[in-house]
Amino acid sequence: MTTRSVAWAAKILLEGGTAVYPTETVYGIGASVFIPKAVNRVFEIKGRPRNAPLSVAVASFEMMEAVASIREEDLPILRKILPGPVTVLLDRRPDLPDAVTAGSAHVGIRYPDHPVALELIGLAGPITSTSANLSGRPPPASLEELDPEIVRAVDVILDGGRSQYSTPSTLIDLRSGRVIREGAGMERVREVLG
Repeated sequence: MTTRSVAWAAKILLEGGTAVYPTETVYGIGASVFIPKAVNRVFEIKGRPRNAPLSVAVASFEMMEAVASIREEDLPILRKILPGPVTVLLDRRPDLPDAVTAGSAHVGIRYPDHPVALELIGLAGPITSTSANLSGRPPPASLEELDPEIVRAVDVILDGGRSQYSTPSTLIDLRSGRVIREGAGMERVREVLG
């Protein structure tokens, strides 16, 4: 994977396109969260119901604060589990388009621990974080596992090798401390949240 390829993919996202990108959990479909037309395209590509919110991938805590409100007491917890294979449910910022959150007051934040994902997000800004599969099908841990329909539908695909965990992230609601979905990173969440 060359830097030029990642830069090219970031340019496509900034122009309203879509990309399949690697993370340490599974491959995702990315679109700029600030371009509603691109976000809607992600729903179309996956065949995902519009009332199912998408998570947002960020590449820094500063970027996280641009899309979500972080309570002072949550920051030490976040710094212990992120970047990593965990999605954290936080209050959304008002300027995050409704298309991303399906109108919810909350947003799932993913801060991946993968060099290709971090470079892409660093260049393109916050992007959608949803597995690169058709709704209801298994998420791909490698490009070989990508559905041909996904391959045809997206604008660019980045190869980052096989995903380290090959399973979706753990999802936690930081406001209640409740685990909504167990997945990769669950051990770390148990350590930090007790």
